[in-house]
Amino acid sequence: MERLLSARLLRMLRRIRRPKKPAQIGKHLDKRSVVTILETIQKSAAWLERHGVPSPRLQAECLLAHALGLKRLELYLKFDQVVPEPALEQMRMLLRRRAAREPLQHLVGTTAFADFELLTTPQALIPRPETELLLEHASRWLKERLAEPGAPAQPVLLDWGTGSGCLAIGLARQFPAALVTAVDISSEALSLARQNADKNGVSDRIHFLLGDGFAALPSEARFDLVVANPPYIPSAEIQQLEPEVRDHDPRLALDGGPDGLDFYRRLAGEGLRRLTDGGSLWLELGHGQAAQVCQIFESSGWRVIALELDYQRIERVLGVWPATKG
Repeated sequence: MERLLSARLLRMLRRIRRPKKPAQIGKHLDKRSVVTILETIQKSAAWLERHGVPSPRLQAECLLAHALGLKRLELYLKFDQVVPEPALEQMRMLLRRRAAREPLQHLVGTTAFADFELLTTPQALIPRPETELLLEHASRWLKERLAEPGAPAQPVLLDWGTGSGCLAIGLARQFPAALVTAVDISSEALSLARQNADKNGVSDRIHFLLGDGFAALPSEARFDLVVANPPYIPSAEIQQLEPEVRDHDPRLALDGGPDGLDFYRRLAGEGLRRLTDGGSLWLELGHGQAAQVCQIFESSGWRVIALELDYQRIERVLGVWPATKG
């Protein structure tokens, strides 16, 4: 009888469903595990993909490289190495934050721009590849301008709304003789821009000014080149942006007013008297804004000299100068 009861009890216990363990961020990163670099990348990428993070494999590699203090490509030479526990613990934290859609650049603290590196914080817009194109086209124009007879030996340049300082630093690196001014309305962004200038060895060649665009400048200031990546997202569309942008980039750097064109109107209305003879203004454009922005400038006394496409064949970079130039 005892044997029969024991058998029945065993069958009953087997029917009882064990409670599920709470979801963990990557069982492969359990503290009792010994995992290699390759296993950590694979499992982390799968975790990020389940949370809707774009390019999960690349993101996992960047996060693990940061946790290990390596360059990303160095991981490929060390796939079989075991990840130390301190790095695993940091990786767990990074994965949680990235799955919550905190930007990769904020997690690792830096980003590549053109041929140099920048510090990144929530105090300024994270530089995009499209802005690299703005730097590229504006720099090409300036090189051609400086090769002309009578060109200034020491060109005077302005980064209008510098943010992280990416454009001002890029110009200072390419044109060592130039006098570069960088202006921004945000003291926090300007502080980051100064740090980035120091990091890239050009802080002694950039004059940083706190203030609202041209109003921050001396009335007599004139420039051979002005570059600007103004806020251009229509106010009502900001809530539809990806969480990395909507929740972590400063709204001040995004909001271009009801139609996204407020700052283009300001630049068109105030910029003419800020150029030297032969000077030009180069701008980044939002998606689908080229025709309207061109019309704004042409109706304000400017002439379009260039309209360049980005990597997705979107009209992204506009170059203009005074219509009286011909």
